[in-house]
Amino acid sequence: MAHSEAAVDTMTLGLAGVGGHTSAWASASEFAVSVSHCIDEVEQTWRALATSVESPGQDFDFVRQWAHAFETPEDDQYFVTAWLDGEPLAFMPLKRRNVGGIRVLSWFAGSHVGANAPLLDRERLETLTPHQRRTLWLAMTEAVQDVDIVSLKYLPADPIFAELGERLEADILYRSHFSSWDEANTTQRSKSRRKHDRQQGDRLDALGTVTFEELGSGPDALAVLDVMFRQRAARFVKMGVRDPFACEKTRAFYDATVAPGSRVPVKLHVLRLNGEIVAVRYNIAHGDRLFCLISSMSEDEAIQVGSPGKQCLLRVMQTVFDAGHRVFDMGVGFTDEKRHWCNEQIAVRHHYLPLTIRGWIAAKAHKGWHSARHAIKSNTRLRNLVQSLRKSAKPAPASE
Repeated sequence: MAHSEAAVDTMTLGLAGVGGHTSAWASASEFAVSVSHCIDEVEQTWRALATSVESPGQDFDFVRQWAHAFETPEDDQYFVTAWLDGEPLAFMPLKRRNVGGIRVLSWFAGSHVGANAPLLDRERLETLTPHQRRTLWLAMTEAVQDVDIVSLKYLPADPIFAELGERLEADILYRSHFSSWDEANTTQRSKSRRKHDRQQGDRLDALGTVTFEELGSGPDALAVLDVMFRQRAARFVKMGVRDPFACEKTRAFYDATVAPGSRVPVKLHVLRLNGEIVAVRYNIAHGDRLFCLISSMSEDEAIQVGSPGKQCLLRVMQTVFDAGHRVFDMGVGFTDEKRHWCNEQIAVRHHYLPLTIRGWIAAKAHKGWHSARHAIKSNTRLRNLVQSLRKSAKPAPASE
């Protein structure tokens, strides 16, 4: 069955006015939750709520292409919508996976898009009390069937999600938010930083002719992706970690996003030295936001003296804001380049909503693993030991 609906009286859910509070629910005649397993059924609703997004994982065309590339069965696709008087209020596009015997409902693209979040009619949701929002989220998650746990990872810290299940602090999301290159340059680059960038640029220029370009979808973009993934693969081998792009279906997805006729709004930033690609950045555009999902650079030590990755990013920063973008999202997790360029740091959290005993056990286990991982990152000796073991071990096979 592709579609199911659970319509519930607002008084039963406690969503009519609470404690005299006037809200979007106060005069509501009907609150409902629908669960569809067909992405085309929800396209209109999805696009209506996606006027502004926090992640490519909220982009309809991006997720539809992901589901197609991974041949996700319809029964494993869950599109959960909360309705108020026939108008969509909140929407979650989720995929069911079997992880060690646990039926987990989570974001389609997972860590490939960094942060993610439900799509919202924010203006109406902000009129709700905490109790009303908690009831809303519970109604949405309890409407799904054949699931042990709803696991929503890397949600930006936002009061509107405070009642969305159990929370765990996870990481930091880094963004560069400026109206122009001049503003970014003045705010983020000190005199010493500019001198350092100039010296790196001079070293790269000394190696030959340096060019920078932006590409959209098409045959040229496919050739760029091939180089980018080879550069990333070499980097992962050097680091001793698995390559998340080595999976055949993962690669097929990214290739499809830049194929002629693709509706996924891809922008590639490419730096060349003597015509050869030495650095690439793969981005998704949405409105005035640009999300960088992948970056790569040459592993050739003779070229690395000119820091091609940093020089590519410098050129991106010099053009992206003047091209009309206002937010350049560099994703979750600290890097040196994010420290240099990002003026916004947003905490992200994992949210868990166990629906069965197995789901509850899975949530506790993941929290324990996350705590251990954080302890390793915070302890230099443990971190060095793990890195040493990684380099001596064969990387695990990649998968979705």
